[in-house]
Amino acid sequence: MIGSTFTSETTQQSAQLVTERFVRENERRLLTSISRSQAWQLEQKGLFPKRIKLGNRSVCWKLSELMAWVNAQERA
Repeated sequence: MIGSTFTSETTQQSAQLVTERFVRENERRLLTSISRSQAWQLEQKGLFPKRIKLGNRSVCWKLSELMAWVNAQERA
C-alpha cells in the first residue's frame, strides 16, 4: 500500500513539474490558437499571460499560465 501511494504522489509531482517549463512563440501559437498580435493585444489588456523576456529578441511564457488561460477560455 505504501509503495503505491508513493508512486501515485511521485507521478503527480512529475506531472506538475512538466507544466512548469518555458514555451516559445511557435508552441504558444499551437497551444492558444491565436496570432502573435492578438496575444500581444490581450496581454496589454491584462487578459493573457505576460511574456518573460529572455534576451533582446527572445521571449517565452510559462506553460502552466498558458494552460490555465486555455482552460479558462474553454469554460467561458
